[in-house]
Amino acid sequence: MSSGVNLRAAVLAARDWLCAQRADLHRQHQAGSPGIQVSTRLTDMLDRAVLDLYRAAINDLISATDAESIQDQIALVALGGQARREVAPFSDADVMVLHLAGAAEQIDGLRRRLQQDLSDVRLSPGQNWWTIEQACKGALKDATVFTSLIESRLLAGSETLFARFQSRFRRTTRRHWRRLVGAIDQSRGEQRAQFGETVYLLEPNVKESPGGLRDMQLLRWVGFVRYGQASPESLQLLAALSKEDQIAMRRATEFFLRVRNELHFHAQHANDVLDRAEQVRLADLFGCRGADGILPVEQFMRDYFRHSRAVQQIVSRFVEGADPWIRWGERLSPIFGHQVEGDFRVGPTRISATKRGLKKLRGDLVEILRLADLANMYNKRIAHSTWEAIHRTAPQLPAVVPREASERFLSLLSQPARLGELLRSLHELGALEKLIPAFTHARGLLQFNEYHKYTVDEHCLRAVEAATSLLDVPRPWAKVYRSIQEKRTLHLALLIHDLGKGYVDDHSDVGLQIAEETARRLRMPPREAETLKFLVHKHLMMSHLAFRRDTSDDQLIVRFAVEVGSAEVLRMLLVLTCADLAAVGPGVFNSWKGEVLIDLYERALRHLSGDTPSLAADERRADARTAIERETDTAWFERQIDLLPSSYLMTTPAPQIADELRRLRNLGTSEARVWHLYSPETKIIEYTIGTYESITPGVFHKLAGALSSQGLQILSANINTLADGLVLDRFRVQDPDFSCAPASQRLEEIDRRLIDSLACGEPPVFRRVWQSSTRRASDVLHIQPTRVRIDNSTSEQFTIIDVFACDRLGLLYTISRTLFDLGLSVSLAKIGTYLDQVVDVFYVTDELGDKIENEDRLDQIRTRLLQAIQVLESGAPANAAQA
Repeated sequence: MSSGVNLRAAVLAARDWLCAQRADLHRQHQAGSPGIQVSTRLTDMLDRAVLDLYRAAINDLISATDAESIQDQIALVALGGQARREVAPFSDADVMVLHLAGAAEQIDGLRRRLQQDLSDVRLSPGQNWWTIEQACKGALKDATVFTSLIESRLLAGSETLFARFQSRFRRTTRRHWRRLVGAIDQSRGEQRAQFGETVYLLEPNVKESPGGLRDMQLLRWVGFVRYGQASPESLQLLAALSKEDQIAMRRATEFFLRVRNELHFHAQHANDVLDRAEQVRLADLFGCRGADGILPVEQFMRDYFRHSRAVQQIVSRFVEGADPWIRWGERLSPIFGHQVEGDFRVGPTRISATKRGLKKLRGDLVEILRLADLANMYNKRIAHSTWEAIHRTAPQLPAVVPREASERFLSLLSQPARLGELLRSLHELGALEKLIPAFTHARGLLQFNEYHKYTVDEHCLRAVEAATSLLDVPRPWAKVYRSIQEKRTLHLALLIHDLGKGYVDDHSDVGLQIAEETARRLRMPPREAETLKFLVHKHLMMSHLAFRRDTSDDQLIVRFAVEVGSAEVLRMLLVLTCADLAAVGPGVFNSWKGEVLIDLYERALRHLSGDTPSLAADERRADARTAIERETDTAWFERQIDLLPSSYLMTTPAPQIADELRRLRNLGTSEARVWHLYSPETKIIEYTIGTYESITPGVFHKLAGALSSQGLQILSANINTLADGLVLDRFRVQDPDFSCAPASQRLEEIDRRLIDSLACGEPPVFRRVWQSSTRRASDVLHIQPTRVRIDNSTSEQFTIIDVFACDRLGLLYTISRTLFDLGLSVSLAKIGTYLDQVVDVFYVTDELGDKIENEDRLDQIRTRLLQAIQVLESGAPANAAQA
């Protein structure tokens, strides 16, 4: 028996050997070796390290006379990726030790030693010590255990014991295959939910995200359970997988393994996340050069999405075809269903093609659209067997779209029931590109910015789904959607509204051309064609006005209403705007944004209906006077009400106006008063601050800094200066620390911080929030540089400053402090955060209360703002401390 010192030497030797082998394989990888080849050699490396430690442990703990007997009672087995020979540079060891029931006590010391040694070599083993019965029972209880055992390979020990395990495991699988298919699919579905529900995530996990390596494993697992074979090659020989699908899986395997190997080698640890910085680096490494309107990184990610989309579609169809319950449902359809014109059969849950219908569907776009239209009309899914037959003949679809296909497609677009699902299926088939050629360019096109979360085609499909989901939603914008009589133009606009991305010209202008071509191709009536062109070309107009402009400005509302032209188009534009925001990413559209858009919609609708918008502010002012008519000092209240701006009047009910003025009536010139109101419906907190201008210079930026320093997300700010220098400022914020109503202590603490900020001359201290050490995309490649745009045409009274930037800690404080230092007075601010992209809008005047007209002064403002933000981005917040 060897000593512990010798065993430790074995561990150290294994560490050194693994390090040297990884370095050698890194060089091989850099020289361009295929990913599969490098992964096979990495697997050999891992196998040898595990075997060396296993043998060293046996030599150390078991006498020579007992060693042969013990090895007849145990089997060291590689599982999962190690068994498949798809190991990455820093993958963990995945091994199981099978043993006879009577050997448990004898090998307990070996178990503990091997576990420790593998951990010491930083292989973090997923290790199980089981009898055959324990392994098979555990597999039936836990889908994760079951899938790990599907692919196993003997490393050392008893061949007889391993063969008995494989035989028992296969028998167990055959007996329970129906239940196991569902359990495996459900388990994988739960994993997908953790890593994102779409293949089009812009920072995917190569292993876990949909369409990645884990989905490729799902096909192997289900193949083993249903057909007794795991590899795509074996499944293709059994005719369970087509030759085309098998080739696509092989190509995807090579691509993903090479990408994953590069991620591991570069990080020098396990890393499967393809973040923005890595995308830029890998695009160069993979030789992507880009094209007009498309960056190299966008080209690289299009290749990534091409593979992940193919995997997701192949695996999804394969799993559905293996589901026994779906097959039973299709067999029962003739009994419980009814035929439609002899070509299709509508069952309880699905619609399928008859034999005659299947012949018609072969490569016929008109018949495919006819089936999709019927599925939408009856609100049924298309049967798996029917869709598989369509998919096999999809390459035969014609390039020329016949008139009847256009009619069928427009009919499909008119009904919302299953529209999103069916459009996805047509996109998967390649049929959408026949009808709308611009989808070819948009397929898998990455939007490399900090705003969108999905690719262009995925965003457009999600926008349609966001609109059709409004059928049963009790919201004002949902009611507007339901009131639209002819929905097909709206649905088509949503489907194509962003297809102009990825070109040199502005995407809205390119979108106008695409809309014109689409309307002509689909032979739309002239009136609908004009509406389609307007909606696509102006799809950003309503959100820009609502979130970047003062919608209490009567002239702005009138110009907007005139440009829209009709109530029906206004309804469509509202729904398109809401759905577009919802399709950007989770949480981008919320109740507050919906209410802001509805407010703009209702104001414009009043004008289109013949009402005069300017009367609304006068009515609010009169209502406020009525609410305070019993006050003793009515003259003071009258003076204040006369100076209330429209932006305040139109967002504040008359009783609230009166209440807020009462709170400020006896306020001293060196005092401040703060109160808050939480809305459970929108989850917005409204902080209102009353004080006098004389309390401190720069009231607005100090209040903004106080709120930002507490981690609050500021959505908008109204800055109102009334009579006698009285200031009434209101901030609408969200508190990310609370998913519902913040604790009263938290609200009161914010109140105190706001008051303290006016009394204290010190800059705010911004609390640090956790951020990944990975650099932002904007740090790596300035796709969306900071921009400052000045608008002197929209408002007669104010100069409007738009700031576009990546979100940074202390950004709002930096901008508002700079505006103060420039001698500008802010009257209204709108702060919009979309994922990591910020658009801050400020309505400002100069020291005399006038617009800034001098070009030199405007250039100075623009330059100073850009400089201040640049200082902030460098890591040194301007005029502020950072904890």
